[in-house]
Amino acid sequence: MQKNTAFRILVSFFLTQCCLAQVDVVYSDLVWSDEFSVNGPVNATNWFHQTQLPVGGSWFNGEVQHYTDSQTNSFVDAGLLNIVAKKEIYTDQGITKAYTSARLNSKFAFKYGRVDIRAKLPLESGTWPAIWMLGKNVNEPGAYFSAAYGTTNWPACGETDIMEHGIFPSQSINYIQSTLHTPSSYGNSVNSGGTIASDLANNYHVYSMNWSPFQISFLLDNVVYYTYNPAVKNDSTWPFDKEQYLLLNIAMGGIAGNISPTFTQNAMLIDYVRVYQNTTVDTQAPANFTAAVGAVTGSSVQLLLNATDNSGMLEYNVAYGALNNTSSGMSGVQKSVVISGLSPNTNYTFTVSANDLAGNTAANSPIVLNATTGELVQCGGNSSEAQQGSFSTGYNYTFQTIGTDVKITFELLDTDKVGLVAYLWKQSPFIESQMTNVSGNTFTKTISGQTAGSTINYAVKFAYAGGLSVTKYISYVVGSNCALGTTTPSELKQFSFPNPVEDVLHLQLSDHQNKIFLTDILGRMQLKSVVTSSHNLDMSSYKSGIYFLRVENSHGIQNLKIIKK
Repeated sequence: MQKNTAFRILVSFFLTQCCLAQVDVVYSDLVWSDEFSVNGPVNATNWFHQTQLPVGGSWFNGEVQHYTDSQTNSFVDAGLLNIVAKKEIYTDQGITKAYTSARLNSKFAFKYGRVDIRAKLPLESGTWPAIWMLGKNVNEPGAYFSAAYGTTNWPACGETDIMEHGIFPSQSINYIQSTLHTPSSYGNSVNSGGTIASDLANNYHVYSMNWSPFQISFLLDNVVYYTYNPAVKNDSTWPFDKEQYLLLNIAMGGIAGNISPTFTQNAMLIDYVRVYQNTTVDTQAPANFTAAVGAVTGSSVQLLLNATDNSGMLEYNVAYGALNNTSSGMSGVQKSVVISGLSPNTNYTFTVSANDLAGNTAANSPIVLNATTGELVQCGGNSSEAQQGSFSTGYNYTFQTIGTDVKITFELLDTDKVGLVAYLWKQSPFIESQMTNVSGNTFTKTISGQTAGSTINYAVKFAYAGGLSVTKYISYVVGSNCALGTTTPSELKQFSFPNPVEDVLHLQLSDHQNKIFLTDILGRMQLKSVVTSSHNLDMSSYKSGIYFLRVENSHGIQNLKIIKK
């Protein structure tokens, strides 16, 4: 296909102008490409043919092909790279197989940037075309970088699947998917997202990945359809802070399913491969840096950050105790950073700095902020009761109210489950939604727009290799707090009246000495006191709204919803 300099400039302009809202960092300098403009063998300066079989004599996932360096399996013609999978008897490394294909490694590795690959895919049953990346440090004998840099096993090296097709039998024939494989989730990874393209067999599409220090986004024809941005970035969730290289291949069979008996050959046609980064030296530091405390709950503090920079992007680093939180923000746009997992009733000091991606630091960095968390508004417990399947040990659960959101967390205590994923079940109307893996067997999901005092009912389906187990439905009153004990309102003969209250709330409690805690709808502590069995609580100065009164005494804990007129 005809390609020229003007076209490249147009593409660079298009990336800069149209995609700013699509991705967090716009990369516009072309640093490596192959336009496939010379007919014949694949350019050996750019590409390496990976042909060495893994230990055991077969490629992974039950695939049945040999990868070869034959020009019949990979070649350039009329401006297109042809990666051809063929049905043919082929013997290599002492092993005979019935199919051949090609697997190309780029001889270029990079960290952070954007990849654009324009391609047309084979759709025949049993074909598995893929455009993907592996860490340069992967220990995979036969891979281009492995001999010199292979220090890390898969998946700790990180795998970035930009596009895969043919291994999703329940999806449309035009469905493609992007997936991240990390130590925290791999194989049937939960870190994936897909979309449906238009007529993959006959149309070329641009498959893109935009990789910044903060997140990885995947695009089809310049439209983002999935972004990976784990809340905690460490070796388990984010091995994507090291160089990776590109792979292009078609696998046959295995999890791609049965190969059509009429299959003879098919090809993935690639028009171009382009990698963009930002190479211009930036010496201008961020300006107008401000930082302030926003909403505070029993387990989180919101920080409101802003700065301007000529690059258009900022990196904010928040240090507190021995921990750090790093996130990105757009120049001149207020960034909300919520620091979660904090202890209730605790003072925290946050040291905040603003940098650009070149490492220039705002002149007034760091800014030091202090905030004290409120009372934790949550309920929790554990059970081994199942409505489907069974639990050998059981599960822990917590429901935490954060403003008008409820964060639901379940931990499976059974230790014999492999390939574990979790789905949150809403009882009525029934809705199933995937939960996020926090660590180990702990999963969480936050539901928004909840009404204080309303009752919600949720269960969790744990799916794993060989089966599934579903917890019982658990009821939670939004805004209630039973974190310090068991709530037994039916057994406690305690009263508060009138309710709604205008001035004085009369309390009739069970003990001569009782602890009471009054919080507002956001979980902020309004009052703590020790009172006798008969007590009048003056609420005349409180604003109208919903409050929660927790009573602690020798009989247990009771939570009361109070409405102030």
